[in-house]
Amino acid sequence: MIASLTLLIACQFVGEIAVHAAHLPVPGPVLGLLLMLGILTAQRGPRPAMRELSDNLLRNMALLFVPAGVGVVTQLDVLARNWLPVACALVVSTALGLLTTALVMQVLAASSAGEP
Repeated sequence: MIASLTLLIACQFVGEIAVHAAHLPVPGPVLGLLLMLGILTAQRGPRPAMRELSDNLLRNMALLFVPAGVGVVTQLDVLARNWLPVACALVVSTALGLLTTALVMQVLAASSAGEP
C-alpha cells in the first residue's frame, strides 16, 4: 500500500511541477489526476494495493473536508460581503454539473443500447 500511496502523491507532485513550469491555468492535482488516469488505463485498471488504498481513502473522506470547512468558517466575513456572487456561482455550477451529467448519461445509455 505504501507503493500505491507513493504513486498517488508522485502523480500530484508531477502535476504541480508541470503546472508551475508551464504556467497552466489548471490546478496541479487535476493534472496529476489525469496522469494517474493514464497510468491506470495503461495498467488496465488498478492493482489490488491501489484499490485497497482508494477504498481506505474513500472510507475516511469526511475527514478530508474538515480543513475546507475550517477555511470557510474563518472567512465568513468575506462570504458575508460577497454572498450574491458566491450564491450565483453555486447555483450556476450545480446546474451545469447536473446538465453535463444528464447529457453524458444519455450518450452512454444510447451507446450501450446500440443506438448511434
